[in-house]
Order: sequence, then C-alpha cells, then structure tokens
Amino acid sequence: MEHLGFTQHDHHSCINSALNTAEEFCAREKLQFTPVRRRVLEILLERHQAMGAYDILEMLREEGLGSQPPVAYRALDFLVQHGFVHKIERLNAFAACMHPGEQHMPAFLICRKCDQVVEAHMEAVKNMLGKAVRDVGFEIEQAVVEIMGLCPNCKAQA
Repeated sequence: MEHLGFTQHDHHSCINSALNTAEEFCAREKLQFTPVRRRVLEILLERHQAMGAYDILEMLREEGLGSQPPVAYRALDFLVQHGFVHKIERLNAFAACMHPGEQHMPAFLICRKCDQVVEAHMEAVKNMLGKAVRDVGFEIEQAVVEIMGLCPNCKAQA
C-alpha cells in the first residue's frame, strides 16, 4: 500500500485502472491513445503529484519519446480535454484525474508548504453553486476550485 494524497491505497491497481479506462475510452471514441499520451498519463499516475510540463518533457526526453515542448503540451492538452488529467492553475502544473470516466467537479487541496495536491469531491459546493447560479440564470460549464492549506504531514511538522 502506498499513499494517494493523504490516504493509503493500492498504487498499482490505481494506475492500471486509470490506464484501462483511458484505453477503453479512446477505443470507444476512436481516438488515438499514442505511446506519448499513454506515457504522460503513466508518469502523472506514478508520481501522484502535480507536475509541470517541462518536468514531464524531461522524463520523455530521457526515455527517447521527444525533446520539444509541443510533444508534452499536445499530450497534456489531449489528456485534459478528455478528462484524464487536470490542470492545477495555482501551480501551473498537471495532475492525473483520480476519477477518470466519471462526471465530477473536483476540488484540489494544495499544500502551501510541500505543493502536494489531492483531488477531492466537491458535490456539496457544486450543489450550493448550482442553486446560486440557477437563481441568476447562469449555466456552469467548467469550474476549478483550488484550496490552499497544509497537508497532514506539513501540519504535523509545524
């Protein structure tokens, strides 16, 4: 068992499940799940942390999968567009989605000390936002919620 965010989980099962979901989705939608796209998703799943595009590009370069920034950005754009990766605006970084294939509105818990990012469900907030925006006739198409604080490890060290 390894850590997923702030809790324990079966890391290998997590990676395999997310990769299988991505492969099945791409096959069903007739999308190309190229070796670079797959590897970028694997990197983010293996690390279980938000990573910048240039950090990902460096790993791709070391593995002989590309050395120019468009290689990483195209793969990340594809993965974000199809819901397998989220962009963490505050960190200008990317993190693998922990609920691929599910309709959800995530909230990201970001440790201000170690930059660890955990994806959490935002159902209660979504319901409150939904009512507030419906009252004014607005329709939510996308929302990014990023919450800064201290993770349990950094809090314990403080």
